[in-house]
Amino acid sequence: MTQQAYPRVSQGRRLVGITLDWFACYAIALGFFAGSGSFTDRIPSARLPLLILLFAEYSLLVALTGASFGHRLVGLKVVRFSDGGQVTPKQALIRTALLLPLVTAITFDENGRGINERFSNTVLVRSR
Repeated sequence: MTQQAYPRVSQGRRLVGITLDWFACYAIALGFFAGSGSFTDRIPSARLPLLILLFAEYSLLVALTGASFGHRLVGLKVVRFSDGGQVTPKQALIRTALLLPLVTAITFDENGRGINERFSNTVLVRSR
């Protein structure tokens, strides 16, 4: 099986996509799971729900549609590195689990793939 050559996705586009995902999940965590009080009082209560929501949103949407909320807004999608097909739920879970510790998402190889992409056999490509 030969692997396709995929054009690199800019780091800026990747960062904007994950930031949009993070902000959306943070807004939901603050609104629904952080209790009441002032904004600064609710922030500590939103940390764990934020991580749970981000994990669920990212892994479910990537597994089902090939793109998270942020990916879709910036025109990206996740595909299998080996053949460009739809990612499996297992690949989406591995990718997400390794994405949350940010260092794995910002270290790249010569193909522009992060550790999370190499271990899950996925790659982020432009969808437009």
